[in-house]
Amino acid sequence: MSDEATTATPSPAPPAPTGPPPKVTNRGRSAAPAASANSETSDIPEYEYFIQPGPRGYPPLTEYLDIWDVDMMKRPDESNKIAHHTVLYHSDYLIVRRGQEFQVKIIFNRAYKPAEDKFALEFVIGSSPQFSKGTYVPVFPTRERQTTWEGRITNTSDNVVTMAITPAANCIVGKYQMYVAVVTPYGIRRTRKESSRDMYILFNPWAAEDAVFLDDETERQECVMTEMGIIYHGAYDDIAERDWNYGQFNYGILDACLYIMDRAEMPITNRGDPIKVVRVASAMLNSRDDEGVLVGNWSGDYTYGVAPTSWTGSTDILLTYNSSKMPVCYAQCWVYAAVFNTFLRCLGIPSRVVTNYYSAHDNDGNLKTDIILDENGRIDRNKTRDSIWNYHCWNECYMSRPDLPPGFGGWQVVDATPQETSDGMYRCGPASVQAIKHGQICFPFDAAFVFAEINSDVVFHSRRKDGTMEPVRVNRTHVGRLVLTKSPGDVTRRDITDQYKFAEGSTEERTVLEKAEEYGCKREKSSPPAADVDVVLPNLEISVGDNFELNVEFINKSDERRTVDAYISGSVVYYTGVASTEFLFLTPRVAIDPKTNKKEVASVESKNYMKRLVEQANLHFIVTGKIRETGQIITAMKVVTLHNPKLIVEVSGKGKVSEEMIANVEFTNPFSFNLENVYIRMEGPGMMEPKSRYYRLITGGSSLTWTEYFTPQRAGTSRVIATLDCPALRQVHGQASVTISP
Repeated sequence: MSDEATTATPSPAPPAPTGPPPKVTNRGRSAAPAASANSETSDIPEYEYFIQPGPRGYPPLTEYLDIWDVDMMKRPDESNKIAHHTVLYHSDYLIVRRGQEFQVKIIFNRAYKPAEDKFALEFVIGSSPQFSKGTYVPVFPTRERQTTWEGRITNTSDNVVTMAITPAANCIVGKYQMYVAVVTPYGIRRTRKESSRDMYILFNPWAAEDAVFLDDETERQECVMTEMGIIYHGAYDDIAERDWNYGQFNYGILDACLYIMDRAEMPITNRGDPIKVVRVASAMLNSRDDEGVLVGNWSGDYTYGVAPTSWTGSTDILLTYNSSKMPVCYAQCWVYAAVFNTFLRCLGIPSRVVTNYYSAHDNDGNLKTDIILDENGRIDRNKTRDSIWNYHCWNECYMSRPDLPPGFGGWQVVDATPQETSDGMYRCGPASVQAIKHGQICFPFDAAFVFAEINSDVVFHSRRKDGTMEPVRVNRTHVGRLVLTKSPGDVTRRDITDQYKFAEGSTEERTVLEKAEEYGCKREKSSPPAADVDVVLPNLEISVGDNFELNVEFINKSDERRTVDAYISGSVVYYTGVASTEFLFLTPRVAIDPKTNKKEVASVESKNYMKRLVEQANLHFIVTGKIRETGQIITAMKVVTLHNPKLIVEVSGKGKVSEEMIANVEFTNPFSFNLENVYIRMEGPGMMEPKSRYYRLITGGSSLTWTEYFTPQRAGTSRVIATLDCPALRQVHGQASVTISP
């Protein structure tokens, strides 16, 4: 045999695998996958023996206490749902809130003997229940043996035992399975798995030990129990309202909200912490990086879905997502906020939709919104990248913040509109409103981003021919001009601007801005001298299709004559502040005598803007100019929201529960042109499920009437709301208040 070693010849590398890579499992990393789906359940054995089987098998356990039936006391007229404020949920299951006692009745085969019989109720959630994780919770009736959930017997009558259970105030929120287990000398005997004994446990803003406790009954009724909301939009000086049916108690909505957390693969063990729940939901309400609930679309083309302005409530959106498992098309900021509000209220977290007028969205993370002018004072739209949204909607939810220093609990900002990433995903919050107000922008989560939305300075830069820029005017009061939400228990609006910021120019405001700078926020330090000429734009209320005049007023505050080379620009803009098309451009030279004012009139004809209008019908006017004598720059901006025609909604009938009523929707096309592909939607909390109707054509000047029959399901005051939407005309709506007697 030769001593010479054999040499291996190299072979070509195997071809790279094709197709998508297999999903990486947790094999080798953990003993079992983390439970992350409430919909997945575990089979608990009916018999669990303490002993080994004998020659004849296991001994029978039938001679011991046996369970005949369990009454979950889940009817709307029974004490559980009434005490736990869950009567309105359209569900056949028991729904209770944590940290508060509820009762069940157990029917045994004979009278219960406390000295001899031992039994427990077992509550299980998720696919791998464990006592240490809080996903398997036994509850005992005796005082000597208690767990994190308290149990006690409140009544015994023959073979019926009524047991009261108090879930821990920090327990996991979701859908549980309940078992009754009887302990015998040989083993445990349980009830079989039975869906009728499933139950839901929610957050409890009525329980002082719960992290979402809100010690104000009026606020609780508004921010947890109210289904019909008002969302504010339009412009700062021309506020408009949009009715919205949150529908948090509608059939299937609670399951849809739990599915959202399942879809995010949120660990079951984290679902008792409202901070983690709202942060996950903030990412899941948009579809940018996780196939979440809603697809954002600001383009104006909604061919493959529903226009954001067409929705009347959250029910259709959430039920569609839950059934199709696909993101729903389409949404803009108020739709994200409204559906997020439904999610929060449904789970028991107090929440409200908030609107910030003139909301800054700067692209470089500072406290400046930069507007670039050329040397003559004309705006350079190609170089101007930052935008100021006419308004932006987000949510506030109420909770304690044990992760922050004392005093920063309470209202927290959460925002599902995908604007910037946070920890790698499109989400925002929870950010403490108190932290935002006091400049503590280092506190999690995303306080710095929200702080910039309401505190940015608008800085006008003059760009020289060599590319260098000089700040020529700073407006420190334009952004975050007004923050509104609905008043609790009323249909009026509530100004909460002072909860976000101190008064403009106050000592406290200056201190807050200095503190924000310490944490890395950059502000505009320069203060260019104020010009001695002011320019003022008027407040206008204009309907779509109107011709109108824009009176631009130049005020000379100096003792000398001034000449202004002005630029008057009018553009159709999206509500995000992004310009679509310029329809007006004038370059007047205005001479103003000392201590006087002069008006320059710009005539605007509807034919110049109508064909260019984008949804929400916003016109943005900006006047800039350079004073010849001093070289100073003057500026003024104004958003004019054109008013759309209204839908007329009328309701007739006796107004009694379970008696049929009629809703009529009327609309007249006020234009000379036809409206094509028109959708009308209508719904009403507790009265009417979402309905829709399609009209291929509404000719100019013609009218339509849509009649719908409905049967109210519960007493109280509600509203029927309707929207009309088509490519040529967005955001047309109407509503009618209805009082239903028992």
